[in-house]
Amino acid sequence: MVVRASGVDGVWEDELVRARGGDAAAFSRMVEPLRRELHAHCYRMLGSVHDADDALQEALIRAWRGLARFEGRGSLRSWLYTVATRTCLDNIEARGRRALPMDLGPSSDHAVTRDRPLSDVAWLGPYPDGSIGDGRLGPDARYEQREAVELAFVAALQHLPGNQRAALLLFEVLGFSVAEIAATMKTSTTSVNSALARARKVVAERVPSPSQQRTLRMIGDAHLREVVAGFASALERGDADALATLLTEDVTWSMPPMPHWYRGVEAVMDFAVRVPLTGCGHWRHMPTGANGQPAVGFYLRDDDAGAHLGWSVTVLTLRGERVAGITSFLGREHFAAFGLPPSLP
Repeated sequence: MVVRASGVDGVWEDELVRARGGDAAAFSRMVEPLRRELHAHCYRMLGSVHDADDALQEALIRAWRGLARFEGRGSLRSWLYTVATRTCLDNIEARGRRALPMDLGPSSDHAVTRDRPLSDVAWLGPYPDGSIGDGRLGPDARYEQREAVELAFVAALQHLPGNQRAALLLFEVLGFSVAEIAATMKTSTTSVNSALARARKVVAERVPSPSQQRTLRMIGDAHLREVVAGFASALERGDADALATLLTEDVTWSMPPMPHWYRGVEAVMDFAVRVPLTGCGHWRHMPTGANGQPAVGFYLRDDDAGAHLGWSVTVLTLRGERVAGITSFLGREHFAAFGLPPSLP
């Protein structure tokens, strides 16, 4: 008779025995239900889908090789989070933090038409909504899963040292206890509490309230679709007046990997009129979702290719019923993760 092992998140005991005996397929079956949330954790830690892919792969290799150390008395989920967190901390130590243009310097008050990408900066990247779960990951978690991948939150995390980043995520997103976090990070509960206090202060200063999730619920799905469609169609038509009516007075527009960014409706519209609305060419778009927020995949006509080529995954941050932030992640390399085609006719 097969007995369900208590404390291993519903994993059948015989699967654990098979995995320890070298059955890779059994190990894959054990971790598959947790793969998506582990990947989101790696993204929160690292700020990049590609880094999260690599970190999760490395973490699962480490877990597979160290499976003998998992005795089944604790939670498989907790153990895998321990391995994934330590893997991410190694990555942070080696690569440093990721940035948005706002982290590099002040905004520009007029359009910079000859802006050039900075290739020596590790840029924050977008995260596809299809990889994000709903609700909270634990009964003691403070943040919903979608709140914890919002752009402002993930960008704020990048300003924390690795230990503070890990402590905040493990405690407030995953609902781990201070004692569990101390064991994961091989430190004392006093150090964990200190890291949490410092991390909360930084996040509180950098993450606006209310969250995007609360804002989107207040707007409602139907009106949200109208706002997103209005933004995208204004760009396609080159309609500056229609675009301006959708923006808050203090709206920002940034375009990593371009270093320049804009704050305020006058500066943003000066850029919009000179570059995307009249200076680039013909646009097409596909709606999508990123970081728990509305997003649009934009395509720019390339006459040589005879098609519209992927230009950006543009994430919108809303305040009330207007757009308060536009973050255009430039580059077709972002499109595949969102299930967007690289080009349109």
